[in-house]
Amino acid sequence: MTTPSERGDAGKAARKRVPRSSHGRWIPSSQRPDPIGVLERQAADRVPELVPVRYGRMAVSPFAFLCGAAAVMAADLGAQPHTGLTVQLCGDAHLHNFGLYTSPERTTVFDVNDFDETLPGPFEWDVKRLAASVAVAALQNGTTKAKAHRAALVATESYRRAMRRLAGLGELDVWYERIAADAVVGLLGGGNRARFGDRLDRARRRTGLPALGKLTAKDSSGRHIVDDPPLLERLPEVDRVTLGKVFSDYRSSLSEERRLLLDRFRFVDAAREVVGVGGVGIRCFVVLLEGRDDGDPLFLRMREAGHSVLEPYLAPSAYTHQGRRVVCGRRLVQAAGDLFLGWMTGPEQRHFHWSQLRDTKGSAEVETMSPATLRAYARLCGRALARAHARSGDRIAIAGYLGSSDVFDRAIADFALRYAAQNADDYAALSAAIAAGMVAADPGV
Repeated sequence: MTTPSERGDAGKAARKRVPRSSHGRWIPSSQRPDPIGVLERQAADRVPELVPVRYGRMAVSPFAFLCGAAAVMAADLGAQPHTGLTVQLCGDAHLHNFGLYTSPERTTVFDVNDFDETLPGPFEWDVKRLAASVAVAALQNGTTKAKAHRAALVATESYRRAMRRLAGLGELDVWYERIAADAVVGLLGGGNRARFGDRLDRARRRTGLPALGKLTAKDSSGRHIVDDPPLLERLPEVDRVTLGKVFSDYRSSLSEERRLLLDRFRFVDAAREVVGVGGVGIRCFVVLLEGRDDGDPLFLRMREAGHSVLEPYLAPSAYTHQGRRVVCGRRLVQAAGDLFLGWMTGPEQRHFHWSQLRDTKGSAEVETMSPATLRAYARLCGRALARAHARSGDRIAIAGYLGSSDVFDRAIADFALRYAAQNADDYAALSAAIAAGMVAADPGV
């Protein structure tokens, strides 16, 4: 077994393969794939009538485009040299994929909250996507390039400092590390603290009962999900019967005590759901269950899991079932898991993963943040990402690579600003393709 000193030296040795300053470069490869072509290939296996909704949402802004273009950035990162310092990647670590959620112990924590693309890979890929999203958001919000660079620098510096702190902790201390929501409020200053406190209060009120009133109605036949096409559409009876049959397969992926808990709920209704930006068109369903009575709801989300966008550039997943890949990656990375995480194979042999639909979730509205607020939020996300990586990767080696200076921070911030310019060009290409009628986009949903 290697010593902490030897692990740190191994991280420093990685600087010879990929110098820290080299991360600041961004020169598109001459073989760089056309970004619209990448998106169109992704769309080929999605629900056809929802693909224009996805493009419509991506066309709203450069930041929205970045959120939907994980596959585009994956190809760009995959073409670059990497450190070989492997962690369980979130795979899509932009600002909107961090937020508040409730642990099984009913405490609210701040963490990464999206894992569709999770896969083992070089730690810096997540850091680069986070920093790029910070720079894109800052520029879109009207700030200067210098302030956008500073915001990306803050996120990366926070990641480096947190990783170095975690490298000095014991294994159990790292495993149980979490960012409590109340502690987050104390990290912010002035108006930021008040705004985040309000958001935390709203998040804590978002439990199953508000969702019950918003998503369902009750008539003589009982409670059912309310149609709101195309965002929420009840399934025909035959489809709901099929969904009920596959429910038992999902149940078998849960631990024994959670199967017992799930068995105390009965299946009521199901609907197809449209969520997010990049995930629009992926088959996604809401399932309504009822516990003690119709005032005791449980909403589950059943979401299709395809291959990670990172997989063409990394080793294949250890899991042949893509739903299991997502669930196991999420369990490894998140500080506090979801009671009802599970997976199953659905119709047409498609893979799905399950989780609670709403369990006190809240995310920030980065598009309206002031420069100071964005920096504070970027700092928080950098810390959360380091905590996630430290659970699955060699935190001591990564800390050794990062070092005590700001060389890595400045290089990633340089990359973020350069990639923001690339993202702007790609966004313009999508806008032009929509205007030319090459791509159909529905801007209204």
